[in-house]
Amino acid sequence: MPYSPLLDALQSHVLFVLLGLIVLRLAWGRFGGRLSGIPGPALAKCTRLWKLRSDQYGSLVRIGPRHVSVGDPAAITVIYGLNKGFTKVHGLLPYTVHVLEQATTNEPFSTRDARFHRDQKRPVANAYSMTSLLEMAPANKPVDLGTWLQYYAFDVVGEFPFGKKLGFLQEGRDVDAMIEGIQGILAYASLCGQVPEMHKALLGNPLFPLLMPSMESWNQMLQFTLKMVNSRASVQRDGELEEADLKTGKDMLSRWMAIHYADPSKMSTRDVIVHLSTNVFAGSDTTAIALRAILYFLLRHPRIMDKVVGEIDEADRQGYLTSPISYRELTTYLPYLCAFIKEAMRLHPSVGLILERHVPKGRHHFGINARVLHNNPRVFPDPESFVPERWHESSPERLKEMEQSFFVFGAGSRTCVGKNIFLIEMHKIIPQLLRDFTI
Repeated sequence: MPYSPLLDALQSHVLFVLLGLIVLRLAWGRFGGRLSGIPGPALAKCTRLWKLRSDQYGSLVRIGPRHVSVGDPAAITVIYGLNKGFTKVHGLLPYTVHVLEQATTNEPFSTRDARFHRDQKRPVANAYSMTSLLEMAPANKPVDLGTWLQYYAFDVVGEFPFGKKLGFLQEGRDVDAMIEGIQGILAYASLCGQVPEMHKALLGNPLFPLLMPSMESWNQMLQFTLKMVNSRASVQRDGELEEADLKTGKDMLSRWMAIHYADPSKMSTRDVIVHLSTNVFAGSDTTAIALRAILYFLLRHPRIMDKVVGEIDEADRQGYLTSPISYRELTTYLPYLCAFIKEAMRLHPSVGLILERHVPKGRHHFGINARVLHNNPRVFPDPESFVPERWHESSPERLKEMEQSFFVFGAGSRTCVGKNIFLIEMHKIIPQLLRDFTI
């Protein structure tokens, strides 16, 4: 090859060339594009690394070169409303349920394909309806505080999808190290969900499966789900449940396998496994976080504790409550307790990361963080104070405005599909605990 002074010079100064490109990229992120006028930290205008910390700048904050955090409740219907064109961004979930599984096919929680999400959600939505869930609601299992609340959350997660408890309460331990595994995945996902480029260099590196061929077996949620499915008594040689056993089953596995038998094109066996494993992950830790937050606020506010317990005792004296307390009894006869639970979730939503969306016809990302939105003083006066009365004594107009700004479950078509499971758990275990025990 003939000698080229230019090529030799470039090779000798490749580091300086790369540094120059990085500087140009940062400069473009800082001064280029249509977001240069939006306030925010100087570092956020150049790189998304700023998202790994937090700050306060107002209701519209630039948190990355193409990313804007929105704290205005009026933006919920704009960003998350149906057919608004703001598509889901690869955020937290892609690095949770299947973070250790190098799958090439879509799954409903992380897919950005609106049609695929709709088609996947339609056959399973009925299993999440309040009517279907309340058919399975009766339960009578004593629990303790702290770790036992998380055991409770996991066992409920087992009841709804699999029709059986997972054994956490019975054995009093972290079965198959599921809690430990989820905490590890969340630690990883909370970082990669904010800066997705990190995943491409870490577990998302295409060379990683070649170096670690057994990494798929690390997905504890997937392995645990397969174990639970296989533990069902009626398993054929081909690994699928017998159709006769699905006619009366009310758990999600029975419902979804019945759909599969009726029309495999609507729900494949893989789809069933994906939905079930997602339930194990998404329905356990978030519930445990909320339960602990509720009890924390109770213990920190003795006046409110007395008022909540007094309402339960009075309803009990009037003969309004059965044992265990049903969901309908609580929502009918314990309005202050309902307000208390909502205020606890307002101040401490289980998911405290921004839910990003792609801006239609653009490369920018807009999103809302529940923790930011719930601290909007215009909607929630004195937002840092714990005031259940705001949900109990406000005018219908004020209550409607607060409800529209309540972002615990997200909004739009991607609203948490397990919302009703979450609400039933919250509104059953807390009053029963306060009814039976003095904390």
